[in-house]
Amino acid sequence: MLVELPKNSIDIYEQIREMTADFAREQIRPQAERIDREEEFPEDLFKQMAELGLFGITIPESYGGGGVDCYGYAIVMEELSRGYSSVADQCGLVELVSTLIYRYGTDAQKERYLKKITGFEAKVAYCLTEAEAGSDLSAIKTTATGHGSGWRLTGSKLWINNGPLANVGIVLARTDPAKGHRGMSVFVVDLHAEGVSRGPKEHKMGQRGSHVGPLFFNEVELGQEALLGELHRGFYMIMSVLEKGRVGIGALAVGIAQAGLEAALEYAKMRKQFGSPVANFQGIQWLLAQMAMEIAAARGLVQRAALLLDNDKPATEASSMAKCYASDMAVRQTAEAVQIFGGSGYIKGYEVERLYRDAKITQIYEGTNQIQRTIIARQLLK
Repeated sequence: MLVELPKNSIDIYEQIREMTADFAREQIRPQAERIDREEEFPEDLFKQMAELGLFGITIPESYGGGGVDCYGYAIVMEELSRGYSSVADQCGLVELVSTLIYRYGTDAQKERYLKKITGFEAKVAYCLTEAEAGSDLSAIKTTATGHGSGWRLTGSKLWINNGPLANVGIVLARTDPAKGHRGMSVFVVDLHAEGVSRGPKEHKMGQRGSHVGPLFFNEVELGQEALLGELHRGFYMIMSVLEKGRVGIGALAVGIAQAGLEAALEYAKMRKQFGSPVANFQGIQWLLAQMAMEIAAARGLVQRAALLLDNDKPATEASSMAKCYASDMAVRQTAEAVQIFGGSGYIKGYEVERLYRDAKITQIYEGTNQIQRTIIARQLLK
């Protein structure tokens, strides 16, 4: 299915790309190695991003967002990730949470939360995953039981981005266990409320500027206003934003790979062996050419999925293809970047070593690539 990019929008997208690329090059990339080494949460960078309108890209400006579309969101995610994917990951997290609230929230909920989230006054967490419920969200065990005019929330969530420091959580819970995935609801939860506790921050292989950890809910009292959207429609609400999430991760993966290609190109022209820059060797040239081709192909898949979403076309298959291909490509091509650097690429402090580590998680979150292949196959067989 082909969808054309509106010709009068191209200048806008180029302005978005240029602004984001400048910010990534001048502000993010110089700090990436230190943030990774120290596992820092780069709050100052996030505040600057909020001032530039880079949080809630597709949310209307009246709620503090960027007021653009999913195609623009993909551009922002790629360019931020060229600087450092942990920073882009925060952008993606804010996008999904703000999209859920904007799409399903009451006017009061939108007024209460959206500007704080897009302005980075509130740090958010997307609380879905559990020990036995990763790709299979229908297996969650966290429950919200009716109590008075509200609910009591009990359960635990695992590997939650921003879990160690978030103020506001979007929590998926069972409200009618007998109905399976048709008995789940979404709640907006104050993560400083009585009964909420946090486990220790996890120390990750890559994207170490993203802080991840478990959250525990022990009979947390929730009022009626905490329910987001319709009761028992939570599973469908979460599924409705996953396509945008997969476009975002695909774009993030493209940014990682693009940064790897740029580093490899620079090094290949500088590094000499047998009296000649290694860029003159055909074997290295072919590696670089393959990297460039696969990055361009992944970028095309991401942009196609974004355009389908923007034109209200079915995008399930396209978004899964984009996420799956781009993330596999990023792991494969950052490995090639390490290979071009040789022994240096295996040493901490070299950008390609970090990029290789950062790429791996893109094959896992927003649905593992095994799940993406299953989704693609089911779409093909319909």
